[in-house]
Amino acid sequence: MHLRPVSPADFPALLALNAESVRFLSPLDASRLAHLHAQCSWQRVLEDADGIAAFLLAFAPGADYDSPNYRWFAARGGAFIYIDRVVVAPRARGLGAGRALYAALFEHARAAGVAELTCEYDLDPPNPVSAAFHARCGFREVGRQMANGKQVSMQAASPGGGS
Repeated sequence: MHLRPVSPADFPALLALNAESVRFLSPLDASRLAHLHAQCSWQRVLEDADGIAAFLLAFAPGADYDSPNYRWFAARGGAFIYIDRVVVAPRARGLGAGRALYAALFEHARAAGVAELTCEYDLDPPNPVSAAFHARCGFREVGRQMANGKQVSMQAASPGGGS
């Protein structure tokens, strides 16, 4: 698989992947994706022979982003990168696509001197696959909140460990 930055030409594929996993994510349309793309501090796609197999969008402090989860981390302060969404196509699940995206982001965070990588996953409704994945990557719970009608686990990891 080949890792590269996201470009606007990728938007149709990203929207389709997001729609396939929307039960774990917030809905996304072309306008919203264009806004997020402009605000992201780090965003990558993984391509395989069939096209985009996975993508990750992440934000640093100061982004114009209304996500209650991003704002929860921003209110804590500090140097962080918030992983807003990581989406893996069904054909690429279990093949290391998510791990490759996180490894590249951990490396970027280390090089940039970022203190923390942050994210959240659903507790209610439960998302045990995401919980196990994030634990393997070195994330730990730093809080909980209700956001968009879901109970979520707020997670953080040091870029010096995990990945």
